[in-house]
Amino acid sequence: MKRYRWELTIGAGFLGLSALFYLVQIVIFRSPRDTFFYFFQDLAFVPIQVLLVTLIINQLLTIREKRNLIKKLNMVVGVFFAEAGTHLLRLFYALEPNAETIKKDLIIRKDWAGQDFLSRIKTFKHYPYHLKIDPGSLQEIKGFLLGKRAFLLSLLENPNLLEHDSFTDLLLAVFHLTDELAARDSLSGLPESDLAHLRGDIKRAMGALISEWLGYLKHLQEDYPYLFSLEIRKNPSDPRASVVIRDPDN
Repeated sequence: MKRYRWELTIGAGFLGLSALFYLVQIVIFRSPRDTFFYFFQDLAFVPIQVLLVTLIINQLLTIREKRNLIKKLNMVVGVFFAEAGTHLLRLFYALEPNAETIKKDLIIRKDWAGQDFLSRIKTFKHYPYHLKIDPGSLQEIKGFLLGKRAFLLSLLENPNLLEHDSFTDLLLAVFHLTDELAARDSLSGLPESDLAHLRGDIKRAMGALISEWLGYLKHLQEDYPYLFSLEIRKNPSDPRASVVIRDPDN
């Protein structure tokens, strides 16, 4: 109760002040009927005011704030791909027999519209990957992820990431894969049932990684064209990608 004492004091003060104003109005103008009429008229508008301010306007402001926050958080997403995501995607591609087919659909063009990104996000989030894994490839992924574990943990220290659902899902998928690989002392001689489990973890992480990468590029195209230009020149899905801008005739 002590926690709310000052709120109650202020509330009681405002109610007393309001009652005082009504009393002064009655004394000066000697018209209690008009005073009570306008009092109840104002009181009748209170629910509508609560609806407008609390539910509608507040909701619109919350949506706007969340969108602005997501834009800022995309800077963190960019750091993730620069430090870990892009190389991890290359490691996953090495496991996929149909990687070349997938890469063709992920060669980003400057004239892509938002729908081009959204359709591919939907496609590759639940794409039927046919990964072929072996002890050597698993060990390479394990070593890379363990080397980036401190960096990935530092990303989770940002409490605002909870507002970025898709990126949080990606980090959880990557952390789960890291924990699964780290929990096995040896990746050789694993039964097929265990390999199938690891394959499922990699598929989940790969789908989330590609989808988040596409979402990040969509954001860059809309808000930061110069960064978008650099990213498509670094596209890990494009074998001809080069950061060097060449003459059209070359």
